Amino acid sequence: MKDKWIYGLGLGTLVLSACNQQPKQEANEEAKQPNVIFIVADDLGYADMSCYGAHRIQTPNVDSLAAHGLRFTDAHAVAATSTPSRYSLFTGLYSWRRNDTGIAAGNAGMVIRPEQTTIADVFKAAGYATGAIGKWHLGLGDKTGTQDWNGEVTPGPRDLGFDYSYLMAATGDRVPCVWMENQRVANYDPSAPIEVSYEKPFPGEPLGKDHPEMLTKLKPSPNHGHDQAIVNGISRIGYMKGGGKALWEDEHIADSIAAHAVDFIAAHKDAPFFLYVGTNDIHVPRYPNERFRGKSGMGYRGDAILQFDWTVGEILKAIDQAGIRENTLIVLTSDNGPVVDDGYADRAVELLGDHRPWGDFRGGKYSNFEAGTRVPFIVCWPGKVKPGVSNVLFSHIDMYSSMEKLANQDLGPDAGADSQEHLDVLLGQSTEGRKYVIEAGGSLSIMDGNWKYIRPSNGEVYNKLTNTEMGNDPKEQLYNLKEDIGEQHNVASEHPEKVAELKQILEQEMEKGYAL
Repeated sequence: MKDKWIYGLGLGTLVLSACNQQPKQEANEEAKQPNVIFIVADDLGYADMSCYGAHRIQTPNVDSLAAHGLRFTDAHAVAATSTPSRYSLFTGLYSWRRNDTGIAAGNAGMVIRPEQTTIADVFKAAGYATGAIGKWHLGLGDKTGTQDWNGEVTPGPRDLGFDYSYLMAATGDRVPCVWMENQRVANYDPSAPIEVSYEKPFPGEPLGKDHPEMLTKLKPSPNHGHDQAIVNGISRIGYMKGGGKALWEDEHIADSIAAHAVDFIAAHKDAPFFLYVGTNDIHVPRYPNERFRGKSGMGYRGDAILQFDWTVGEILKAIDQAGIRENTLIVLTSDNGPVVDDGYADRAVELLGDHRPWGDFRGGKYSNFEAGTRVPFIVCWPGKVKPGVSNVLFSHIDMYSSMEKLANQDLGPDAGADSQEHLDVLLGQSTEGRKYVIEAGGSLSIMDGNWKYIRPSNGEVYNKLTNTEMGNDPKEQLYNLKEDIGEQHNVASEHPEKVAELKQILEQEMEKGYAL
């Protein structure tokens, strides 16, 4: 049975350029259905862009999108890491309801199952062409470790409503380091058949921990474990053999994502389309194209932010050239909060200076605190979204039902069951948002816009490897975010009635069940 809570960040055709000017319509002029583009950055912090307060780095394309669209200040990913965050974004279902939605290995089976309903299914039912390009990290194939990387890997994005896909199987720091186009390795090299393992190395294949002299582009940070298979002068997580001409080069990943997004837009400009673009920036390993290296003054992490901004600009140019700017809804966001050192010695911590990727919030990626899940969120649709700033409480989980409303579809009560319809909020036509959001880090928390409650947890308090406060505590935590946005003062003992209120709501949500 399909589930009724799909997230659908798709509302926003993340085409920045499309919101910059007022070019005349050349295509889709009479179309009733808008194109929709989701641009989802990876590990981009709330305050990593100049439109969100960054002063050491400038992101003109994103800033233009914000200036001509609606910039949210209180939008939240469901989880503080990629796989569960994206699961909820696409399905409208809370990832924490399942125990198999953690950070997926590079050879993980597909986390979203074919029988589930996704945001792509919604648009496909409405007659849209659908595409997924870039970072995936939701698994491929039926079961972990059973993929045939030398043939078609199935099930895959096609079974989740995407007509076209060009994706990284997992993440940049995990093998296999190849692009998957329509569920087959792109540019496949038959002379170098691919083998992947997360259990044991392949005889004769050098590993980063044994051959540091071969790490010509990036070396792993101490104790992070990114020291196994070597691809493109960078060691990864996992073991890999083969690939040949199909292996990616990290410095060209952004170019490849942008080029395929531009081609998809050009090919489908005359009919409505939904395009998900998941960029690899700002995730490790960070090795930007030489056009951006050294340009930010903050090392490769800052350079990767510039590269992300360039990608947004390329998408906007493509929309302008297609003449579909005014009929394109763009949503730009991040999958979770920021992390500075996440496994590679790229001098990100050393060169950070006074730049604060997390802004005024506490924590970061992996954390229960606000910086783990409060993310940048911009919606732009010329003539339909009034430019400005929205302080409305919003969650990624609600993209599914909101997109369902936009596409005039209803795929049944079981689809996107955790999702609420807030299309008017996305369009800036209402200030009545969610009553509360639920966030998942090492534990679960609930926030109603003013107060935040974090469930007790025996997890680590501080992660020394990533320099992150995890927000775990064996005691209940309560923060008054209106007075203490940095979550410095636990006032649970002073407001037992508020603790009881939020705890009850959270427990009621946790008790809900539905068929997957």
